[in-house]
Amino acid sequence: MYPTPTSYYLPDLLSLSQPFRGSTNPHYKKAAAESRAWVNSYNVFTDRKRAFFIQGCNELLVSHTYPHAGYEEFRTICDFVNLLFVIDEVSDDQNGTDARKTGEVYLKAMRYRGWTDRSPLAEMTGEFRERLARTSGPRSFRRFLKHSEDYIECVAREAEYRERGEILDVESFQHLRRENSAIRLCFGLFEYSLGIDLPDEVFENPTFERLYWAAADMVCWANDVYSYNMEQAKGHTGNNIVTVLMKARDCDLQTASDLIGAHYAELMEHYLADRERLPSFGPQIDADVRLYVRAMENWPIGNLQWSFETNRYFGPLHDEVRRTRLVMLTPRRHDSDTDSD
Repeated sequence: MYPTPTSYYLPDLLSLSQPFRGSTNPHYKKAAAESRAWVNSYNVFTDRKRAFFIQGCNELLVSHTYPHAGYEEFRTICDFVNLLFVIDEVSDDQNGTDARKTGEVYLKAMRYRGWTDRSPLAEMTGEFRERLARTSGPRSFRRFLKHSEDYIECVAREAEYRERGEILDVESFQHLRRENSAIRLCFGLFEYSLGIDLPDEVFENPTFERLYWAAADMVCWANDVYSYNMEQAKGHTGNNIVTVLMKARDCDLQTASDLIGAHYAELMEHYLADRERLPSFGPQIDADVRLYVRAMENWPIGNLQWSFETNRYFGPLHDEVRRTRLVMLTPRRHDSDTDSD
């Protein structure tokens, strides 16, 4: 047994991400205010969760990760990321059966235009679907629906694992995390934001597929090591690569954090190599693929920058944590300290 840790150092992921150029969206201020008001109009949060929602600045994350998007597309993506926050916050407090029911509401509203059970989640999803379907290409919209199904399935499975106190092995967890993180849904909005509609053959290409997963995994692994303190304070550590590595490698918290840094470096190395190996799909498709690849690169660096610009993971000390990379662990919150939806 290792002694109970009181702190840990983050890996230096910002330095490892230097090959990517960060940016922000010029429509952020106006669209963020509108999207936040849109979510609040549904009154889905308790006071505590509303405060958590506000301090998370989801719209700022969208600004960093979709800097290229036009106003209409940017506003729609802000709404979607806020919608994901609603699903995540609701399902975090549910067992597997109830999380699956919550997910089914989202899926029905996405699959069937105009469907609603009059719940806030159904109404919000329906509004998002209308705006997405207006200009989204048929292939990217079909893929988005499939990713939605996989996302909801894995969110429900995550709730079931949490209910049983089960911690997965590294490989099984990675497959789960790729889906329940919603990163595939977020990547699925690149084509909508860029006005392109790539053929399936691009996503089925082995080199492109490796490139895609390297970018997605960079986001997932970084997010887990950054969010670990917040999650352990809530008692939700099972769905985190930090916990998975500590169990699988029989190591302490700091070693797990270091392992994540080493893996992130490998992912970046493989990404850069595969980016140079991408085959040609024809002149027009190649141009669209280049746009998609550039959009993918906004996510790893944008996610890191956003994490240090808000209170979501590191509270008011986020600037100091960015400078020192030292995270002091927050005492676990007891049920009596929380309220429920």
